[in-house]
Amino acid sequence: MQPRAQLMVNTPEIELWPGGLLRARANRDARILARAQWVLRRKRDGQYLAAELPEGLVALVPALAREPGIDDALDALARHGPRPRMGPAGTLPLSGLEARLEALGLDVDGYAERTGLALVAEPLQLQLAGFDRFRRPLWLDPGAARAWRQLQHAARRDGVLLESISGYRSHDYQLGIFERKLGRGQAIDGILAVNAAPGFSEHHSGRALDIGTPGEPPAEETFEGTGAFEWLCDNAGAGAFVLSYPRDNPHGIAYEPWHWRFDG
Repeated sequence: MQPRAQLMVNTPEIELWPGGLLRARANRDARILARAQWVLRRKRDGQYLAAELPEGLVALVPALAREPGIDDALDALARHGPRPRMGPAGTLPLSGLEARLEALGLDVDGYAERTGLALVAEPLQLQLAGFDRFRRPLWLDPGAARAWRQLQHAARRDGVLLESISGYRSHDYQLGIFERKLGRGQAIDGILAVNAAPGFSEHHSGRALDIGTPGEPPAEETFEGTGAFEWLCDNAGAGAFVLSYPRDNPHGIAYEPWHWRFDG
């Protein structure tokens, strides 16, 4: 019998993580997380908000009831119960994202027209696809998760080790990257030369991941010179993975030999 896949349930402001995957940040949290069936995690900063134990919900922050998005998260928790199964495919609404981007000084319509990129919605559910180089859980769209594991196994049979560097990223995560770079004085145009604008990244879909190989720095152009990259160029298409941003791509995004998208 196949083990049941571990799922992350997505809501606009809060993620529901299955128990056993998150590291405790305090002794009290460690005791609670060790017994948790679900952990409610704020997307904006990763703060643990509450844990669902066999005997019920335990708050990990004061004023949990006033937490933005908590009603949506609790509704999702009630629907999924302690042993979730993958539900129908779907995505979260994009409402509110454009206003947040414009508040950062980003012309959404102009950016979309200039790059040919579209806003990318986040999936309602993601599947655990293993762990990345840094031992963080790797979340992907279910189809992409299966395809990634198959790609890794095929590469290993040929003596090539592929590592994931990162997979799914929320809008809030990408907004945080953008805000930190703006805070360090970087210009918007300079940031957009190396990062897709928040909301436009393929990582939001759970169908893209950054790939590396042992001994190589993550997300560097030097990956192009590795046997792993050569193997991907020859074999990734058979697993329905494509290189999203080759040199001189029409989106104006810097060459990323490490960034591949599941297109199956």
